Amino acid sequence: MKVSELSRRTGVKVPLIKHYLREGMLPPGRATASNQADYGEEHVHRLRFIRTLIATRGLSTGATKEILDAITAEQEDLHQVFGIVLGVRPTRTEEDTGAEEPSQEPDGEPEPESLADARKLIAAMGWEVSRGNPAAHTLAEVLAALADLGADIDWRGLVPYARLADSIADVDVRQMRGERDLLAQAERAVLVSVLLEPALLALRRLAQEDKSARHFGGGQAT
Repeated sequence: MKVSELSRRTGVKVPLIKHYLREGMLPPGRATASNQADYGEEHVHRLRFIRTLIATRGLSTGATKEILDAITAEQEDLHQVFGIVLGVRPTRTEEDTGAEEPSQEPDGEPEPESLADARKLIAAMGWEVSRGNPAAHTLAEVLAALADLGADIDWRGLVPYARLADSIADVDVRQMRGERDLLAQAERAVLVSVLLEPALLALRRLAQEDKSARHFGGGQAT
């Protein structure tokens, strides 16, 4: 297909497609003339993946290029690629330059109690996660807010939720095993880790209304 057709199918404007080509984010098409080329389904998939990273993940063009470069460099290390897509693992370039995982605490400062409690929950679940994973700090913020409100929910009270999350994550990762191509696996990682999150929240809200009606006699749904 010509670049105009590629643009129509993906919704990406031609000048932006040409920019991605110049930056090496999109592989060149098959040359048919000095200034023309044909593009295939792999270009459609790559463009949709790029737009998902930028529009849904909110990444910059530079960060997206880094992820694409890392996917190419990682070869068969799917765990590393998944971590890169989630933003919780460094790229090979960062490792080679000696970059360390970002620390949320100033040097010499003890961790807040809420973050220590978050790590207790992670340990209780037996999860192997990077210390710089921002989700641990999000969890700590929630625990701190619960404590400020005087709620009787500490990290132990979140264990049942963690078990449910563990089951969901197991489903997520199993869905990635069916893909052989590393880029396709990365696309699947974005799908299960980012695009499905609103659906999971919507399902929870629906289930909550149902359980409220069953347990508290909330009446007929309107």
